[in-house]
Amino acid sequence: MQKNDLIFVAGHRGLVGSAIVRRLRALGFTNLLLRTRQELDLADMAAVRAMFLAERPAYVFFAAAKVGGIMANNSYPAEFIRDNLLIQLNVIDAAHASDVKKMLFLGSSCIYPKFAEQPIREESLLTGALEPTNEPYAVAKIAGIVTCRSYNRQYGTRYISAMPTNLYGEGDNFDRNGSHVLPALIRRFHEAKLAGEPEVVVWGSGTPQREFLHVDDMADASVHLMQVWAEAGRDGGIVGGPNAVNEIVNVGYGSDVSIRELAELVREIVKYEGSLIFDSSKPDGTPRKLLDSSRLQATGWSPRVELREGISRTYQWFLEHHEEARLGTATAR
Repeated sequence: MQKNDLIFVAGHRGLVGSAIVRRLRALGFTNLLLRTRQELDLADMAAVRAMFLAERPAYVFFAAAKVGGIMANNSYPAEFIRDNLLIQLNVIDAAHASDVKKMLFLGSSCIYPKFAEQPIREESLLTGALEPTNEPYAVAKIAGIVTCRSYNRQYGTRYISAMPTNLYGEGDNFDRNGSHVLPALIRRFHEAKLAGEPEVVVWGSGTPQREFLHVDDMADASVHLMQVWAEAGRDGGIVGGPNAVNEIVNVGYGSDVSIRELAELVREIVKYEGSLIFDSSKPDGTPRKLLDSSRLQATGWSPRVELREGISRTYQWFLEHHEEARLGTATAR
C-alpha cells in the first residue's frame, strides 16, 4: 500500500475497525474511505456495489460483522448467520466488480472444530463439528473464507482471510447480553463494586481455556498482513508458499488462560473485593481455543500488549468513556 492509496475500512466504528483506522493513520495512511451504517448499509447489495464503483478503493479491510458472546449467539442465531452472509457476499462481490487490489477478510477462531487439536492449526478447518452455541456465526465466517478463496481461484483476486483469536480493548462492547466474556466481566465487576454486591456470578464452570489478543495488536497484524501476505502467491516470495493467497492465517497471542484465571485477574484490576461464583448450569462453550500463529510469526510479526496491561487499559477506557461506551448488542466487529 502507498500512502495515497484509497483504503476502505468496513466496520470502522467497531472494535477492530476503529483500531485499524488508528493504526493506518499513525503510519501516515490518511486517504481513508469510511462509511457509517446510516451512510451505507452493507446488507444492501445495490448500495454497496454503487459505492465501490463510484469510489473504487484500492484496498479493503473487511472488519464489519455482527458479533456477540454466547448469550447473543444463542438468542439471535438467525440474525447472526443471515446478516453476516449478506454483508460478506455484498462486499466481496463489489470488491471484485471494482477491481480492488487486495482485501483482508477478518474471520474468527470459532470457525475451527470444537475439539480441534491444540494449538489449532489452519489445517483444522472443516475437520470436525463446530461448537453448537456459535455455529451460525461460524458457518457464516467459513462461507466468507470459501467465498474469498473461490474469487481468488476464478478471478485472480487477492483476498486474504485472517482468523483472530478472542479480541478485546478500548472501544469494546460492554452490553450485558451481547458482549464477549472479557468486557462483560469488566462491567459486571465494576457495577458490583459500585453497588457493594457481595458476589459476582460468572457463566460456566470457569475451566475453559481462552486466548486473548489486544485489538491494537490485531490492527497492527492486519496492516502487516495486507503488506506482505499475498505477495508469495504472485511474486515468488517465501511468505506462506506458492498458494499463500488462498491460505488462511491465524492471528493469536500465543498463550491462554482459564476463564477462572481471567475472572480473578479482572477482579483484581477492577479492585472488586466480593466473591466469585461460577454457574455450571450455563454453557462453557469450546473447552479450549488456542491458535497456532506460527504462519504469521514467520513473517516477523509478534504481539506487544501483555494481558494484564491490556485489561488495565480497557478498564481505564471504560471508566473514562462509560457514558459513550457501546452498551447495546454489537453490530460491527
